[in-house]
Amino acid sequence: MTLILGIDPGSRKTGFGIIKAIGSKAEYVTSGIIRLPTGELPARLKVIFDSVAEIIAEYEPVEMAVEDIFFARDPRAALKLGQARGAAIVAGVTAGLPVAEYAARSVKQSVVGTGAASKEQVQHMVKQLLKLPSAPAEDAADALAVALCHAQTLRTATSMGIQVRYSKGRLKEIERSEV
Repeated sequence: MTLILGIDPGSRKTGFGIIKAIGSKAEYVTSGIIRLPTGELPARLKVIFDSVAEIIAEYEPVEMAVEDIFFARDPRAALKLGQARGAAIVAGVTAGLPVAEYAARSVKQSVVGTGAASKEQVQHMVKQLLKLPSAPAEDAADALAVALCHAQTLRTATSMGIQVRYSKGRLKEIERSEV
C-alpha cells in the first residue's frame, strides 16, 4: 500500500488529494482546496507551505506528486505559479517525501486517455476511478488526478522490474531487476 499526495498548485488556490494505491487499485482518502488569502504573494506562499506541511503531518503520505508548470501567456502569472509549486515542493521535501513532477498533459493522458481532456472530463474520470458519489471540486480533482498518474507510473515501473528514485524532482530509472 502506498499513500500518495497529489498537488495542483496555484497562487490563489491550491488543490490537494490523497489516494491509497494498493496494487492496481486506488482508493480515495481525502481531498480539498487550500484557499489563499488576498494580499502579498509571500504571505500566500507561507499559507501553501504551512497547509501542505499540515496535510503531510496528518495523513503521512509516502510519495508526493505535483503538477508541472504549463506555459502561460502572462510571464508574471507563470512566475507566481512556479513560486506556489516551490512552496508545496519544499513542504514535501522538508517532510522527507520524494517529489515527482508531471506535466498537465501527462496527467490528463494517464487519467482520461487524452492529453487534451477538459477539466470536466478529468473530474468525471476521477469520480469514476475512485468510485466517488460526486465529482470533486475542479482543483481537488486535478490534484487527485496527479496522484492517480503517479500511482500508475509507479505501478508500471514495478511491473517492468524497474527500481526508481528521484533526481531533481523527476522519477528516474536506476536499476532493472533480473526477472
